[in-house]
Amino acid sequence: MLQVIRYLQGYLAIKVWGFSPERFMNLCSNHHLFLWNIANHGEYYTMNISLKNFYRLKGLTRKTGTRVVITGRYGLPFLSVRMWRRRIFIAGLLGSIGFWIWMSGFIWAVEITGNYFVTTDVFQDFLLENGIRTGMKKSRIDIEKLEEAIRTEFDIVTWTSAKIDGTRLVIQIKENDLIKVENTKDAAENEEDVQGMDLVAGKDGVIISIVTRSGVPKVSAGMEVKKGDILVEGGVPIMNDDGTVKRYDYCAADADIMLQCIYTLKEEINEKYEDKQYTGKERKEPFLILGTKKVKIPFLFGKFETYDVIEEKNQLKLFKNYYLPVYMGKDLVREYTVEEKIYTQNQVKEQFEGRLQKFIETLQEKGVQIVEKNVTIKKTSGVWKMEADFLAIEETGDSKRTQIVQVQEPAAKEASDAEQTQD
Repeated sequence: MLQVIRYLQGYLAIKVWGFSPERFMNLCSNHHLFLWNIANHGEYYTMNISLKNFYRLKGLTRKTGTRVVITGRYGLPFLSVRMWRRRIFIAGLLGSIGFWIWMSGFIWAVEITGNYFVTTDVFQDFLLENGIRTGMKKSRIDIEKLEEAIRTEFDIVTWTSAKIDGTRLVIQIKENDLIKVENTKDAAENEEDVQGMDLVAGKDGVIISIVTRSGVPKVSAGMEVKKGDILVEGGVPIMNDDGTVKRYDYCAADADIMLQCIYTLKEEINEKYEDKQYTGKERKEPFLILGTKKVKIPFLFGKFETYDVIEEKNQLKLFKNYYLPVYMGKDLVREYTVEEKIYTQNQVKEQFEGRLQKFIETLQEKGVQIVEKNVTIKKTSGVWKMEADFLAIEETGDSKRTQIVQVQEPAAKEASDAEQTQD
């Protein structure tokens, strides 16, 4: 505690020598001038004295014939003087601290994790629609309301957690498409119990095979169907003894139906194209992004006539989670020249084969089996054209609400006729 008091009052380290340093120290004790850390160096003494008592030494030095020199200054009074000399720096430091504290009250980065089916772009659009954006105040974000809005907007999201971490808004979600499928299926079954569901053709084609589990099949193998034709009805007729329909028992039509159909792919490639030839000349142009404004350092040696730009940037942050609305980066500018060229037949064929293979892989991912393909390539007015027809076999049968109207019971029919008569 004594050390703290000395630091607040300020003290000096002094060097004492001359006729009688010992008498000097005795007089200091008699006049209640406290000295500490006294050390004898032979020809002189060193010691510490408070700043207040130092100004009372002048008479004592004359009486004892000694000389006193200050060798060090310590404590808050001397620190304040040094700080005042650097007041512009101190003001800037305090201003910077105040600025960072003020900036910490805003959100400067939004991080979304756990999303697979809901893309990040869709999620960001949703956040913007709900007023969540970078640069907004933390106090304006209602975490519970945001979590509820996410679960309401996206049925596939079964769990969500949002939190503010530094200057980041961290949103974690969990998706479960199985729950969505089960809920949809349950809802469909409830609706089917009342009205029934048909299976209809999804494409034009020829039925290869059909195995019905529920419902009434309306087609057989070898029959040609159009898109939207009913394949299996979701209403099973219950017959009277006289062969008339007594009523329909609605159900969800279910069947394994294989359809032979045709897929068509058309692609075009211009015969002439512009080929980029990079000259090897490139430069890096640093830039700074403040908020939404990009500030580039002007380049002094002119610009390339034609060039590509590759941008690399990093968001600045303090510590781990204190993100700032400042980006630093550089543009890699590469010069190139444009040369007009003409595709050779082999180059055109390679490009068409790549597109063809990609289309086939897309069909196979959907479970479509390619049986036969017919590809034609020709050039017309400087444009290469490819047309490919694929003979394929795929499973078909889209659910659609049945259009079968329930047959009225005789009693219900008579009551209906009576009501009409009264009207």
